[in-house]
Amino acid sequence: MRCPFCGNVDTQVKDSRPAEDHVAIRRRRFCPACGGRFTTYERVQLRDLVVIKSNGRREDFDRQKLERSIRIALQKRPVEPERMDQMISGIVRRLESLGDTDIPSGTIGEIVMESLARIDTVAYVRFASVYKNFQAADDFDKFVSELRPHAAKEDE
Repeated sequence: MRCPFCGNVDTQVKDSRPAEDHVAIRRRRFCPACGGRFTTYERVQLRDLVVIKSNGRREDFDRQKLERSIRIALQKRPVEPERMDQMISGIVRRLESLGDTDIPSGTIGEIVMESLARIDTVAYVRFASVYKNFQAADDFDKFVSELRPHAAKEDE
């Protein structure tokens, strides 16, 4: 593994342990050239996934991109990092098990929204605001009222 600090290709593993509920291996590494320490994760990849964007463009699935968007939605929310990692791994496993290597971006967005809705409503609304491209406060009002249709009926 190449050192991210100096580029040396001869790094050493100092510690390995299971991570993400035994779906990955976390390795602490050390670079003897510069003394830098860094962490890597090793995961099973069942198949190479390709995301088909709404404009028809194709790009390789990027787990880090998925993870970043979920972490942004869950920022400052009371969700443990382990729970977040389990959710991300579950989403990736679900995508891999769909049976097709070409996955529309809309399918990924719907699966992420479904997963977020189960663990944190605020994160769900945050993600939906970007995914559904909310343009005005009315878009939020409409979306939140759809979340609670029984509350809207009681107010009338």
